[in-house]
Amino acid sequence: MGDVAAPSGPGRGGVGARLLSGIGHEFVLLSVATQFLTRLPTPAFRDFRADWLSQSARYFPAVGAIVGGINVGVWWLAGRWLPATVAVGLMLAVSLLVTGAFHEDGFADSCDGFGGGVSADRVLAIMKDSRIGAYGALGIAVMLGLKWTTLLSLPGAAFPLLVVSAHMLSRWCACGLIWALPYVRIEADAKAKPLANTLRGRGWVLSGLLGSLLVAPFAIYCEGLAYAQETRVLVVASLAALLTAVGAGAYIRGRIGGYTGDCLGAVQQLSELAFLLAALAALAPTRA
Repeated sequence: MGDVAAPSGPGRGGVGARLLSGIGHEFVLLSVATQFLTRLPTPAFRDFRADWLSQSARYFPAVGAIVGGINVGVWWLAGRWLPATVAVGLMLAVSLLVTGAFHEDGFADSCDGFGGGVSADRVLAIMKDSRIGAYGALGIAVMLGLKWTTLLSLPGAAFPLLVVSAHMLSRWCACGLIWALPYVRIEADAKAKPLANTLRGRGWVLSGLLGSLLVAPFAIYCEGLAYAQETRVLVVASLAALLTAVGAGAYIRGRIGGYTGDCLGAVQQLSELAFLLAALAALAPTRA
């Protein structure tokens, strides 16, 4: 399906056609964002335009919420017959399959690059190497281990809301780097290059609002927390994720002058973990 142009001309038909065309275009952008960030099946579009990818960044947090919803579904189904430890492990495994370990790969490359490189050029060269090093292997092991133990410690009643929120907000934090920092790769085949310097502040805020629309049902139907407690936990966790992203962004800029696609993956992973850890800490009085 291509990007259908609305017919010109006055009258309700013209307005309706333009509305349908606009909705169709937004669906195309959501599909492009899904295709870029996951391995989920998406429609094939004729006459693909290069600028669709940069425009689709507004739906990255929404795609995160979709991935989070799939994770919750796997956790819920597995939990009917299996222990919680196994259900959470299967959820993490399916998450890696759904995303193709897209963000985890960026995190591992960033661990290798920033851990083993001294100069900016050396950091970039190491991150470009497809082989994983000691820093990357250790980083992934620690990251997945902390996620698994943290998720296992969350109360089941609040689990769906917190998981979906963590996935959505962490991708919003990563999008913040696209807005706030310059892109430093010059290679034509760099995956994130089409996104470079294309997201403005208004677009970043819009992406968060679009993602929040998909989180809202989980917040409305979360019966495990009182409204005031739910709000407090989400605020604390969100602030932790944002502060983590700001700190990581400042570190990245200080080391290499801007961001790369691997840096986006690293910030997503760090922000997601920070969100979950802060939520767990905020829930501590409830568990006592």
